Amino acid sequence: MIPRVHKRGSRTVGLIFYLYEPGRCEEHTDPHLVAAWDAFAPDPGHHPDATYADLARLLDQPVDALVPSRRPDQHVWHLSVRAAPEDPLLTDEQWANIARRMVAATGIAPTADDTACRWAAVRHADDHIHIVATLVREDGRRPRLNNDAARAQAEARLLEAEYGLRQLNPGDGTAAKRPTSAERHKAARERRPQTAREELRETVRHAAAGTMNETEFFTRLTAAGLLVRQRVAPSGDLLGYKVALPDDRNQDGEPVYYAGSTLAPDLSLPKIRKRWTTSDPEGVRGASAGSRWSGPAGARRRASTAMWQALLVIDHGTDEQAAAGIAGAGEVLDALATTSAAPTRSELRQAAFLFERATRSHTQAARGHDRALRQAARDLVRNGPAGGGGEDGATTAMVIDMAFFLITAAAHWHARKNHAQQAAAAFQTAQHLCTAYRTAAQHPMTALHQRGQHLTRPRLQRQAAQVRQAVPELAEQILAEPGWHALAATLADAEAAGHQPATLLADASSRRELDTADSVSDVLVWRLRRTADLPADTQLMPIAASATPGPHSRTTRPVTDRSGADQRRRAR
Repeated sequence: MIPRVHKRGSRTVGLIFYLYEPGRCEEHTDPHLVAAWDAFAPDPGHHPDATYADLARLLDQPVDALVPSRRPDQHVWHLSVRAAPEDPLLTDEQWANIARRMVAATGIAPTADDTACRWAAVRHADDHIHIVATLVREDGRRPRLNNDAARAQAEARLLEAEYGLRQLNPGDGTAAKRPTSAERHKAARERRPQTAREELRETVRHAAAGTMNETEFFTRLTAAGLLVRQRVAPSGDLLGYKVALPDDRNQDGEPVYYAGSTLAPDLSLPKIRKRWTTSDPEGVRGASAGSRWSGPAGARRRASTAMWQALLVIDHGTDEQAAAGIAGAGEVLDALATTSAAPTRSELRQAAFLFERATRSHTQAARGHDRALRQAARDLVRNGPAGGGGEDGATTAMVIDMAFFLITAAAHWHARKNHAQQAAAAFQTAQHLCTAYRTAAQHPMTALHQRGQHLTRPRLQRQAAQVRQAVPELAEQILAEPGWHALAATLADAEAAGHQPATLLADASSRRELDTADSVSDVLVWRLRRTADLPADTQLMPIAASATPGPHSRTTRPVTDRSGADQRRRAR
């Protein structure tokens, strides 16, 4: 159940007209009163002799009784209460009780207060009601409405439990503003998948990911196709900005602009500037220097490493450091969403969209601890979109695998801190990452599995012994998984590159979340290939590439079944 306190107004009759009329898209059906301050209040919906003006005049009587100088300009209070789509259909009597509970909880009409404000609850759809009230009490005083929105939310949680409705998580005031009903109806009329507010919020977040200064940020906004207005002080200092979609116009044909702070609390210019104060442009180039992996594939490998470091911070750092890591993780997801290939783009965009809620809480982020993640996001954007196959596609699976564990760690951290909405958003994000991973990993894992099946029995037995030695508690589970042959091929690749497989396995298995993974072998494959600096695309490194393993030894010549037998015998 979602209660929403709307912007206050000055015309009671105007709001009543809206509530009783058919609506912009004929969405209002059978509008009628379900409850009011007076059981005999006129109902224009069910009584033909009652008019909108009659109801408005009675509601406004306490306001009109005041001398003009004491009348509040914005005296119309408006609350909507909406049930979830899966909730059972409530009766008029149940909605009437909900209305009384809401006006009592918010301070409009406390229980047993005979001189409270006048109010009326109108139902014009199956799933919600609107409550209109005038903000002058019968005794001429003003109601106490401190934190009326928070009180309505708290009462809604109690009503959900009593009526067996969907239990929503309590908010903490850090969520982005929801689209208004007018914005939702406009999007529906224009057949947009999102409201303008939601589309702008997503686009601005993507544009801000990994930026280093104002010039780069505003250049990205313009490149994304947005209309941008900057608010400049007389001194020439930049104070803020507004953005609009080119095709989102008001009734006068003018673009509808939204300030960054109204899109989300962390998208105001001062909040974005805080990201830049701890950024290090040289760090990105330094992270890339000396690496044999370049382009989108290299950027994804470096992002995986940055996320692993952030995971350790969330596990063992202070709350402020963890909050910074979670905010940085949001930037990496935003960057992945804009640079992903078609097969994973939709799921990664949805993951980034959902995780936006998890990046904000009342815990103040310690800026500086998100530097590596911000640089990883910048690196991803600067290296451009990844291809769907080859090393790009395989490293996409690698980075999504690590992102899943980082987001899961963030969800657990929020849950421990009783950040219910943030935890729920992070867990939903993880589900979309799972789907994206399965798509990205299908081809590279199939190729690895096939190569592992071509290992000789003695070599497979040797790799199995390494697993039993390094992770005895998980060994039988790993050996029984479908991904075992892919892991065996990876262990053989690591051995050929000059690494000690048992040492790599022991290190990889000591890392968190391994025992809760759907496929332990899959997780170990990507951890080993990243740690050992092995190609993610196995076409670049056939098994037993060299009779004398050495660091980074590899060949691009494929191993066929016919010629591979002699090579495998030599490798043994």
